[in-house]
Amino acid sequence: MASVFKFVAVGLLVLGTGTCGQQALADPAPTTGRFIGGAETRYPSWFKDSFLELADDVAEAAAEDRRVLILFHQDGCPYCNALVEQNLAQKDIEEKLRASFDVVALNLRGDRQLVSVGGEVMTEKAFARALNVQFTPTLLFLDESGRLVLRLNGYVPPREFGLALDYAARGSEATDYRAYLADHRLEAGEGTLRSETFFAAPPHDLAAIIAEGQQLAIFFEQADCPNCDRLHAGPLDDADTARLLGRFHAVQLDMWSEQTLISPAGVATNVRDWARELDVKFAPTIILFSADGHEIIRSESYLKRFHIQSVLDYAASGAYRTEPDFQRFLTKRADAIRAEGRDVYIWN
Repeated sequence: MASVFKFVAVGLLVLGTGTCGQQALADPAPTTGRFIGGAETRYPSWFKDSFLELADDVAEAAAEDRRVLILFHQDGCPYCNALVEQNLAQKDIEEKLRASFDVVALNLRGDRQLVSVGGEVMTEKAFARALNVQFTPTLLFLDESGRLVLRLNGYVPPREFGLALDYAARGSEATDYRAYLADHRLEAGEGTLRSETFFAAPPHDLAAIIAEGQQLAIFFEQADCPNCDRLHAGPLDDADTARLLGRFHAVQLDMWSEQTLISPAGVATNVRDWARELDVKFAPTIILFSADGHEIIRSESYLKRFHIQSVLDYAASGAYRTEPDFQRFLTKRADAIRAEGRDVYIWN
């Protein structure tokens, strides 16, 4: 997480107007809320000390039968910390990563100059903007020609991360990552989805909802999904989340289902095919659509309350129209909450 600014509460002493002419103390300014949960991360020494000429990095990795993994991170990011201290702390994951990839770490807000695979010269932060990086960590797996093999937008827990490494390793990737995950038993089991009162009941004519001028919040989930269970038990079991979702037409879909629906574009389809069209790979994935049917933002990683609520607020408030950088919106939102005297706990 980018660091947030500190506010100083100042008590103002004013002259009273009572008949005794006494000085009166004005109402004190609210105490600034705390910013809790940020984590500084020490990245492994075995990450590549790159000159940031990415085509050279790709060629050097290929010569050693490895590929390049570009990691976008930022200061104070608890999800980046989880990647290092939870995922890479597992011996098999570290060994797999070191054997198959050269890791090039880039700062989402960094000013170091780099040369892209295509030869463009720009700063780290300009490169992140060009790639529309909205979450950290974001991981880009490149093949021997510098082509993108797989992109992970945000933190994924160890099991899914290990599968991603297997898929993206040299000579190992399948044609379709969704099919790969299904083959490795991440497809739905025989259980049922955990419902919520704010989810609309089927049938789902999403084009009609768009025609009414409503925004959509589409939750792609699957049965027997630990990460879906965490989403429901944590961020969704919160009054502030429910309040924000009240500003959307919220729909829960089993991403592997043959259930029919009408898409926002007015196309009759089924959930499985629509999820494939939208390139939904992970459960849960939350996609927010504007009132004119365009995708605003999606969350396809493991997020806590503050970030889930911020994604919803980003769309519901219309902030996306004037602030294309979601991370900057996060900082401004955290500042505003703290200025009201409330704590911001980003890892809760």
